[in-house]
Parts: sequence; C-alpha cells; structure tokens
Amino acid sequence: MTQGRWNAPAVVGEKGVLRHSLSGKPAVFLTFVRNPSVRFGNSVQLFTVLILLHCLYFGKFAMSDSDPATGSTDHTSANNENAQKMEEFAEPDAKRRKISNRPTDDKKPNLAERLGGILCCVVCLDLPRAAIYQCVNGHLMCVGCLTHLLADARLRDETATCPTCRVEISKTSSTRNLAVENAVSELPSECRYCGAQFPRNSLGRHETQECEDRIANCKYSRIGCPWRGPKHEQEEHESACVHAKKSGAEVMQALQALDEQTADEKKLYNSIFDLLGYDNITFNDIQLKPYRTDEFINRLYYESSRFSAFGNQWVVKARINNTQKDPTQSSERDMTYQITLKSRSTPLNISYLALAGPVGGVEVRPRIYEFEFSDDHTESNYVQLPLRDTDECNRLLAAKTINFRLIMFYSQH
Repeated sequence: MTQGRWNAPAVVGEKGVLRHSLSGKPAVFLTFVRNPSVRFGNSVQLFTVLILLHCLYFGKFAMSDSDPATGSTDHTSANNENAQKMEEFAEPDAKRRKISNRPTDDKKPNLAERLGGILCCVVCLDLPRAAIYQCVNGHLMCVGCLTHLLADARLRDETATCPTCRVEISKTSSTRNLAVENAVSELPSECRYCGAQFPRNSLGRHETQECEDRIANCKYSRIGCPWRGPKHEQEEHESACVHAKKSGAEVMQALQALDEQTADEKKLYNSIFDLLGYDNITFNDIQLKPYRTDEFINRLYYESSRFSAFGNQWVVKARINNTQKDPTQSSERDMTYQITLKSRSTPLNISYLALAGPVGGVEVRPRIYEFEFSDDHTESNYVQLPLRDTDECNRLLAAKTINFRLIMFYSQH
C-alpha cells in the first residue's frame, strides 16, 4: 500500500472547522500542526478518522443542545416548588414591614446612656436608686449590693472584696460618693408602667401618683373584688364591678375576715398594755457578736454577753435561716433568736419582745413571745426576729455587731 504524508496547513495553530451539513453547527474543532511524524496510509484512512471524530463531536453537541431544555424544565419545576413553600411559610406583612423598616446603621448611644454605663453598680450593673458607695480604687456599688457582699463574707467567714479590683472592702473603708448620687438622680429613667422617661429624682412620684398605667385596686377590694389593673381602667371596671351589687350577707362575710385581722392587731397592743401592769419589767440593750460553730461545716451564729434580769443571768443567741444548712445558697434571709437562762432559778414565766434600740437602728415589727423557764428548760424556742425584709437582714449581717433592745416582763401571780 502506498504510504503518503498528509500536509497540514502551513500556519501553526490555524484551525480547520467542519460543520454539520444540516444544522450548520460546528461538529469538529481540529488544529492541524505541521508534524512529519503524523502519517496516514491513504486518503481513505484520513477520511475514516475525520468521520469518527465528526460523529463523536456531533453527538456531544446534540446532547448539549437537548440538556439545557431538560435542565431548564427541571429547574423551573424546582423553582415552582420553592415558591410554594415560601408562600406557605411566609411571615406576616406587619412583621415583614417591621423588619424591612429596621435601620441598618447602629444607633450611637447618647450622653445619658454612656453615663449610665459608667456610673452603674459593678455588682448588679444597674444605676443605683439609693446611696452609692465606692472602694478605695473608686469602683461604685449601690448600698444594697455592698451590704449583700459584706453579709455573704460574714456567712462564709471570709474577707469581702471588690468584684472589680479585689481590694478589701468594709463598712469603714467604703466611702459614700455624693457627687455620683446627684449625677445619677438627674439621669433619665423609664417608668416601669408606661415606659416614658423621667429624671430619676422625680420618677418615684410619677410611678406612685401620676402614671395612668400604674397598678390600682378596685375600690370594692375590701369586700372581695380581686381586680388589679392600670389606673386608667379603674373607673371603667368599678362602674361594672359585680361586687358593687353584692347582698348585705355577702358584704358582711367579707368584712368579717377584715375584722379578724384587725382583732389580731388589737390583741398585740392590748397585750403590751397588759404587760405594762406586771410587777417586774426590765429592758436591756443587747449587742450580738458573730461566732462560728465547731461543726464540719462552720455555721455563723450570734451571741450576746451575759446580762442580769429578775436576779438571774441570761444570754441571747441568734441564727440566720434557722432551717437551712448553708444560708449563702439562698437570697431570702431571716433571723431567729432565743433566750437562755444561765443560772439556777425557780420557774419563771417570762414574756419578751425585741424592739429597735438607741444604737444600730434595727427595723423590727414588735411581736410578743412567752416561755416558762425552769432548771429543766433553760432555753426558749428559736423565734422570729421580725425584721422588715431580707435587705434589713443583710444590713445587720454587714455590720460588726447587731444591736437591739430586749424588754422582758415577769409576774409572780
């Protein structure tokens, strides 16, 4: 067979394009380069190679022409399904408008907000409403947080430290910052009922007397109406209140419960006047000092020095959260106390109560207790020291000593 050499175009990289005879689309893209090593037996072999390449590329272009149509159909159906799902789970128009109208740029805090972040308490991170104290390094604490820190340190038998710089703090080392108190009182604050802003020094009057959204009771609450709502709705409620149409018997039943409560209060005052007629009355200004028990978990307790009353020696002891092993785990705190007879004596029926003394300023609500002491029963039961609230208990714990006045009554009859 005669061997022949096929001469490619002389220009390197020149392309020869073969198009389909019917569609006119490019079927083969070939670049022929002059290369002496490329040999073909004859023109039939060359034609056969070209036909094979033509069929191969023609099939590829035919598939590429049909794929977009199929792909576009599938893509269209997928888009329709996604659109249906989006319509099904679409957000309400009001919410969509609210989100779209949200400003894109972050609002810069004004001067009052920046000062609020600087003058806030380092413990509760809120602007104080009462007295403001500071450690020796100038970190600010409201009086409630300061007393709570000192109370926790007392219960744990530790030294109280500033949460920011860890310097030691105490009642004597912490100083009151009047300048910051005056500055904070002029900063605006939101009313907890209506949300309007007022200077802090006038916010209390607004919330208790002026705000139309403050909580009010129905005027028929004394006869059982439980309604509590905004002040501006009080008149409308009272005009339609069903308790206004109660019968006389129903009103008397409600008033009877109030009379029982009033009778208990009168009983206390009448008891005090009766006790003032006893043969022996004595009072002592008690000072309680902190001590620790010898148990596995040391518990804080308070004890007074011995004092004399009715010819006998007595001691007062006090505990914090009497039924709780670790009072530091609770935010609610109270104090109980007992009287202990330290000398042998004939049976004594003693009535006693604790009052605020001339030193310390303990806020207590008078409550009379009674116990019969003897040689076999020298310790009274632990009874409640009727403090105002948990903050008052923390204030007592923060102090080095607790001072109050104990009045004791004894009658030989």
